[in-house]
Amino acid sequence: MVFPWDHHIITSYINAHLAVTPMSFTLQLGEKAPRFELPATDGKTYKLSDFSEETLVVFFTCNHCPYVVGSDEVTRKTVEKYADKGVKFVGINSNSVATNATDSFDHMVKRMEEHKFPWTYLRDESQELAVAYGAMRTPHFYVFNADRKLVYTGRAVDNPRETDKMTINDLENALNEHISGKPITTPLTNPIGCNVKWDGKDAHWMPPDACDLV
Repeated sequence: MVFPWDHHIITSYINAHLAVTPMSFTLQLGEKAPRFELPATDGKTYKLSDFSEETLVVFFTCNHCPYVVGSDEVTRKTVEKYADKGVKFVGINSNSVATNATDSFDHMVKRMEEHKFPWTYLRDESQELAVAYGAMRTPHFYVFNADRKLVYTGRAVDNPRETDKMTINDLENALNEHISGKPITTPLTNPIGCNVKWDGKDAHWMPPDACDLV
C-alpha cells in the first residue's frame, strides 16, 4: 500500500496522464519521501516510518538487470561501510513480472537467501511507489536526510555493469558530505541501468517525462 495512490490511479497515470501533462517525473531535491507500506523478503511489512535512522537510502532495484547484478557487491560494501554512521538502505523492486518473471517476490526471497544482502528488500507489486518516487532505472538511488527530504538522487557508480572499470562513486561522495554536514557537491546524477519494467508496456518503454536529471 502506498499513499495516496491506488491501483486504478496508477494505471490511469501511466497510460494517460504522463503523456499529456508537463511535469518532472522524478522526485525533486528537497521533496519529502513518499510514504509506503510494502512487504519485504524477511516476511515483514514495512512503512517509511519504521526506518528511524538519520539517513535513509531508498534504491529501486530488481533481480535480473545486469547493472544491478554487476554492482550489488559494490552496494553491499557501501551499506556495510555506513552501517554504523546512521545510514539505512532499503531496496525496492517495482518491475512487472509480466515483463520478466524472475522479478517475482518468490525470486526476491530466493535471491536474498542466496546472497544475504545487508538491506531491506521490498516488493512494489502495483508500481505505485515507482511512480511516486519517479524511479527511472535499476538501480536508481535516493538519499533522504533525517527529515526525509531528498538530498541526492541518481546513480551510485559511473559503471555499475562493470564495476572493475568504475572511476567514481557518487553515492559515497554524497553520503560523506551529507554525514559531515556539508552541502552535497553533486546532488544530481543520471541513474545508469535498465529501465523500470512497467506493467502492460513494452520492455523498453519509459514514461515520456522520465528524462535525464542533468
